Amino acid sequence: MARLNILFLCTGNSCRSQMAEGWARKLKPAELAPFSAGLIRHGLDPMAVRVMAEAGVDISGQRSKKVQDLPDVEFDWVVTLCGHAHESCPHFPGKVQRMHRGFDDPPSMALFAANEIEALAVYRRVRDQIREFVESLPGALEPVSRTDTRAR
Repeated sequence: MARLNILFLCTGNSCRSQMAEGWARKLKPAELAPFSAGLIRHGLDPMAVRVMAEAGVDISGQRSKKVQDLPDVEFDWVVTLCGHAHESCPHFPGKVQRMHRGFDDPPSMALFAANEIEALAVYRRVRDQIREFVESLPGALEPVSRTDTRAR
């Protein structure tokens, strides 16, 4: 069976989409060819790198990219991981299917943490939720309705 080209898309490609790409590379190498990108580049979040390393996944070599940095990839699936990316998802040519699966934004939520321990707890919780989602792939892929792009 051919691997599915899957793009995990967030606004800045700094944390959630990077985590999803890392998990997919580690957990589903025979089934998924994962990529991540953002609508803009925010750079790789050091705390995301740290909590992924704690779980045995090295994403330190990944880089923050925009969708335009992946022009030659024909995606089977685009999975948006935040509301802004879902609402602003660019058009992809071909038979690409889209799905939205939103997760909390660790960098934004960490701003309200009293200390680094609390901030890391947020990153770890989202990391673990993304892992659970990636473990369910490709079976959990459900296309967004063509008549209602805000479905799911």
